[in-house]
Amino acid sequence: MSEAVQVQIYTDGACKGNPGPGGWGTILLFKGKEKEISGGEKLTTNNRMELQAAIEGLKVLKYPCGVQLFSDSAYLVNAFQKGWLKKWQMNGWKTSKKEPVENQDLWQKLLELSGIHRIEWIKVKGHADNEYNNRCDRLAVEAAEKAAVSEE
Repeated sequence: MSEAVQVQIYTDGACKGNPGPGGWGTILLFKGKEKEISGGEKLTTNNRMELQAAIEGLKVLKYPCGVQLFSDSAYLVNAFQKGWLKKWQMNGWKTSKKEPVENQDLWQKLLELSGIHRIEWIKVKGHADNEYNNRCDRLAVEAAEKAAVSEE
């Protein structure tokens, strides 16, 4: 297979408290088939879960692919679309305010994975009429709830 293979990945993250127990949900679509994956962490942030959802979706892919990755996270999508990641790297992983970039470990993993695949980052409106985004949200919330219960 080659990069011509087109996969759609929908992602979402959720957190009960920020920080707090969190979850992520991802749906992969390929040739009419769907695969749902999700997971959670006991103590995390919403932004980390948004990034983790994208990472986990990309990790499932066995070959370099063309990917349309849909997320309602402006944080995730803008980092790629608006060149934030390149600026952070050029500035030694510092923001424009000279502060350390948060979630650097996850950003570096995303950069590694985006070097394998040709990814189009697409922002969708959250909690709207996008069936797959809404399903990802449910997966993420359920995973966050499981993480919260396992904490007790």
